[in-house]
Amino acid sequence: MNFQYWNPQIEKMPRPELEALQLEKLKAEIGHALRTPFYKSRLGSVGIKSPDEIKTLDDLKKIPFTTKHDLREGFPYGFLSIPKEEVVRLHASSGTTGIPTTIYFNQDDIKRWTGYVARCIFGTGCDKHDVFQNMITYGLFTGGLGFHQGGEEIGMLVIPSGAGNTARQFKLMQDFGTTVLHATPSFLLHVESKMREAGIKRESLALKRAFAGAEPYSEDTRRRIENLLHIDVYNSYGLSEMNGPGVAFECQCKNGLHIWEDGYIAEIINPDTLEPVKDGETGELVLTVLCREATPILRYRTRDLTAFYTEPCACGRTHRRLRRITGRSDDMLIINGVNVFPSQIEEVIMGIKEVGNNYLIVVEKEGVLDRLTVKTEVGADIFMDDARPLNALKERIRETLQASISISPRVELHESGSLPVSEGKAVRVKDTRPKDV
Repeated sequence: MNFQYWNPQIEKMPRPELEALQLEKLKAEIGHALRTPFYKSRLGSVGIKSPDEIKTLDDLKKIPFTTKHDLREGFPYGFLSIPKEEVVRLHASSGTTGIPTTIYFNQDDIKRWTGYVARCIFGTGCDKHDVFQNMITYGLFTGGLGFHQGGEEIGMLVIPSGAGNTARQFKLMQDFGTTVLHATPSFLLHVESKMREAGIKRESLALKRAFAGAEPYSEDTRRRIENLLHIDVYNSYGLSEMNGPGVAFECQCKNGLHIWEDGYIAEIINPDTLEPVKDGETGELVLTVLCREATPILRYRTRDLTAFYTEPCACGRTHRRLRRITGRSDDMLIINGVNVFPSQIEEVIMGIKEVGNNYLIVVEKEGVLDRLTVKTEVGADIFMDDARPLNALKERIRETLQASISISPRVELHESGSLPVSEGKAVRVKDTRPKDV
């Protein structure tokens, strides 16, 4: 196989040199962190008041973990290490309390992030001759602009089509000869089914590759997309707290995600004991950013469950590889690529006075897409035989939920006392989607 490297000196750097580079960058990142209100206090509490107190990579373990709760507690500027006048962009993700986790970038941060995404895309065989259709959400979500700027860095023709509207997606593919797609795996399957419905012949399209991410999916799903669309599908991993896309990516071997260790330090811990697991064992991924000045984040608990591959990759890259993400150590749901916490839904419906005390969140597959249904009881004084106010209430709940979680759910209203009541801890979520294997 003809492998190509965006930055061969870094991507194939010998491990001792790579680890020395990590230590140098870690010290710089701690210097940035000590300028933030949060880390000045957090690092000071364990006696770290200068980057010089970090002598080896093992000293990273002296630093307490950072959690999503910490990021929300620090909102809006508790993690900002530079003057606001030097910030050129922010990205944010919604949270369980309505307080977003917000990440700031200066100009150099954007350039570094762009370089990592370009490295990912180029490593799959893409180049400036490709036409890249980015079918993912733009805006505060990092996936849209992250991939967009990486594609432009390579010199690809980038089509910022955004998510949805399959008819327009097909028109763009046909008009401009799209060769590369970026979308959630569920949307790629949706595209294939709509293509058949529309009578569009696969041979009329120039597609060669797709990048799939933002939601967990199985190897069987990857093979199904590849077989149906006759393309190579590459797995992508990123999270907004670590810039977004560009944290880890599959090379042409498609055998694990290379995590770019000159930009991130990866640890895998037991989520219960918080101790490191043995190489090859599954645990929770913990990441430290080494490539961002404006918002340093140290030892971030991602809640994503994975493991390191122990053997080297045939492509010759020295950066370690992660196994496919198998799940999460918390209760977050990923619905068509959007992160949703049950507590977000509870916060909305419990704030509507006509709603009763019991509810159930149902997530299921409808074709190739996820479908969210919120079932909730109404108050005992609501008459179930009066359709107009019930329909108005249902629509108000749906609109309020959509504003909070960015998804339009189905809403079902039930009589007071009609939904099952669990003994002990209430069962609030029923996820009937097939489990990844």
